[in-house]
Amino acid sequence: MSFHDQQTFKNQDFTSTLLNKGEYDACTFTNCNFENSDISNITFLECEFIDCNLSNCNVTNTVFKDVHFKDCKLIGVKFETASDFIIEFTFTNCQLDFASFYSLDIKRTHFNNCKLIETDFTEANLEHAIFSKCDLNRAVFNNTNLKAADLRSSFNFDIDPEQNTLTKAKFSRDEVAGLLKKYQIILE
Repeated sequence: MSFHDQQTFKNQDFTSTLLNKGEYDACTFTNCNFENSDISNITFLECEFIDCNLSNCNVTNTVFKDVHFKDCKLIGVKFETASDFIIEFTFTNCQLDFASFYSLDIKRTHFNNCKLIETDFTEANLEHAIFSKCDLNRAVFNNTNLKAADLRSSFNFDIDPEQNTLTKAKFSRDEVAGLLKKYQIILE
């Protein structure tokens, strides 16, 4: 196992040469390609991923603590397989279509201007999470804790209030229809 502290990785292709197993502390990955690669059993502490493609990565037992993804593609990533001992991340301008956060405790997670098409949040704890300007088209919310979550500027969601905890969650008046879709109510 290797230890990397405050290193910068730029324009690297980890699809053919895998990232070394170990701990990465305060490292920055810029314009790196991890698509379909195995980053399991790696620890990322206070790291930043910028303009990276992590689509369909294997993140089994991977530790993400205070990790920021910015302008990244994370299509199909199964975050529920990551280590849930400490899991803490922020997503800005990311594409997270078909990703899964099934049953994760990710309170206070920030999703800023992200595409979350068909992303699975089933049984996740998203208490106090912030979804700012996110496209949640066909995202799955089932038995999800959205207590005090902020979805005021997000759109295209379909959240059943009878199947999810929404106490003190914030929604805009324009998008409140996303809470009523199952009733087939016509709002004018």
